[in-house]
Amino acid sequence: MKTLKPALTGQVADADIRLLRIFRTVVERGGFAAAEVDLNISRAAISTAMSDLEQRLSLRLCQRGRSGFSLTEEGREVYAYSLQLLSALEEFRTQVNSLHAHLKGELNIGITDNLVTMPQMHITHAIGKIKARGPEVMINIRMTPPAEIEVAVLDGRLHLGVVPVIKPLPGLNYLPLYSETSQLYCSHDHPLFEQGTISTHQLRQLDVVAAAMHKQKMP
Repeated sequence: MKTLKPALTGQVADADIRLLRIFRTVVERGGFAAAEVDLNISRAAISTAMSDLEQRLSLRLCQRGRSGFSLTEEGREVYAYSLQLLSALEEFRTQVNSLHAHLKGELNIGITDNLVTMPQMHITHAIGKIKARGPEVMINIRMTPPAEIEVAVLDGRLHLGVVPVIKPLPGLNYLPLYSETSQLYCSHDHPLFEQGTISTHQLRQLDVVAAAMHKQKMP
């Protein structure tokens, strides 16, 4: 039987929000060391912040040591609650900023692989136009697998994402950017190299090397 501990007392202050942001980054990066670059603070400072948050909440949030980093049951729940809180705060800031003539706040974008290098993306032009309208907007771009991008948009960690549409998820609004044709290639010593017409049945009998997201589309 668990011992009852004091609940979170007082108002949630700016310092608490800062600690929760650090906690979110540590969880998403899988540990203190991996979070150092994103947070731009030392591992010791991260450890202190985590201890302060645990003391503030009267909960043990994670296990850290030689065995690695892992969340406790309470830590997983606090992480889920913190996502809701931080998303609500960002939504509030976005709505208030919409009352002004110029843009402010953060814009978090998730992009699959190296799509930023595709000429059809026009990502640099789009970012330039946003910065021209709102010089104070901070744009964060993350390279993330498609499934993770969709989940991050659903739970509010990302505002938008660019993914190949394999199977649309309910709750998301998809807008087409451009179409792209994928092709199959074989070497000169492949059984199909000299063959003119190739049926779908023949392709199904052979091995293929492809990205996981493309394999779902293959006949």
